Amino acid sequence: MITQPATRGADAELVSASLTDPEAFAELFDRYSAMLYRYVSKRLGPEPAEDIVGETFLVAFSRRRSYDPSYPDARPWLFGILTKLLSRHHRTEAARYRALQRAPVDADVESPADRVAAGVTAQASRPELASALAALPAKDRDVLLLIAWGDLTYGEVARALGIPIGTVRSRLNRGRRKVRASLGDTNPMLEEE
Repeated sequence: MITQPATRGADAELVSASLTDPEAFAELFDRYSAMLYRYVSKRLGPEPAEDIVGETFLVAFSRRRSYDPSYPDARPWLFGILTKLLSRHHRTEAARYRALQRAPVDADVESPADRVAAGVTAQASRPELASALAALPAKDRDVLLLIAWGDLTYGEVARALGIPIGTVRSRLNRGRRKVRASLGDTNPMLEEE
């Protein structure tokens, strides 16, 4: 989870300040653009990620008057906008998962021994994982990936998607169950040699 240094203002303060000083909004871009880029890149690949992140901030800037200042953290708001924009790219995402299914497994992994072993096992499962993610309904996939790749909490996902926290829990449970079943009821990151 990202923690903000004490010297910087809360996100809600920046959004509010940007109403009179639009340059204040640039701080939100500086804080979160890399995080959003990584998330989109994992879902759609690096090619469209930069454009979609830019579009996310354009939409956020144009809607900043409607931001609820009772939420000091703007990440869920930004991920909510991003998720809506991603829904327009479902064909691109499905094509990316199909490409990952067909891609050869790259066994060259650098890092400490335990991480290498886990990474190689996870890499070997990449086609099956891509297939499992592609088979998930978009609503379940959004929740699963916002938590797994977006590093959002249940409450933040609920706020991002505008759904009750109970719905987040049920979609996450259903998504995890389907992915786990597609992987033969195993977690490749926990596999032992």
